[in-house]
Amino acid sequence: MDAVRERVNFLKVPIDIIPQDGLNDAVYELLASGKGRNVVLLSLWDLLRARRNSEYRSYILNAALVIPISKSLISGVKFLTGKKAVRYMPFDFVVHLLTILEDREFTLYLLGGSRQVLRKTEKNIRQTFPRLRVVGRFFGAFRRQEEASILEAIRKASPSLLLVGRGVRGGEHWITRNSGQLNQGLRLWCSDLFDVFVERKRRPSRLTFDRGFEWTGFVFKIP
Repeated sequence: MDAVRERVNFLKVPIDIIPQDGLNDAVYELLASGKGRNVVLLSLWDLLRARRNSEYRSYILNAALVIPISKSLISGVKFLTGKKAVRYMPFDFVVHLLTILEDREFTLYLLGGSRQVLRKTEKNIRQTFPRLRVVGRFFGAFRRQEEASILEAIRKASPSLLLVGRGVRGGEHWITRNSGQLNQGLRLWCSDLFDVFVERKRRPSRLTFDRGFEWTGFVFKIP
């Protein structure tokens, strides 16, 4: 993937530099690898957490893609490495990712959120991305004894992308704790994204995001 991305080390945490026009190739190469690969949307708060939490640090270090979403990360990378990293707005990144998958009629599995939110999210995704096949969904507040069945359902569905949102026990740690039992494909912790899809939460305006103030009114960060 070196042709479409450059990985830099920022304060002992990896950050990938991928231009907007290179994301398609990066995603297709990951899917072609035939392995389960994690994608991380990294904020400044996440970076600080990775430096003090060994489990979360391992999650970041083993991720196939680490996409910066905080303005301060871009400034820090520029200052320490001289590299110009590319910052992505989380909602726009996920929409771009779903568009990439739809182009080749890939598949999606949704995990997390409440029953109602998840149903509405699936409906909205099917309407917005009609050629993207949603092959399964399960709400987040499942019982511990249901977890094995859910993992089996995900393996059988073998989605190109597993989106995991709030409500799942352990949050984004659920992905890394169960990586060995998941199928090939991409996994992405999307925090409040399901609520945004059904308009229960507002995403920051482009102006707010560009100024680096998205943390004042939107949660795509540490719970």
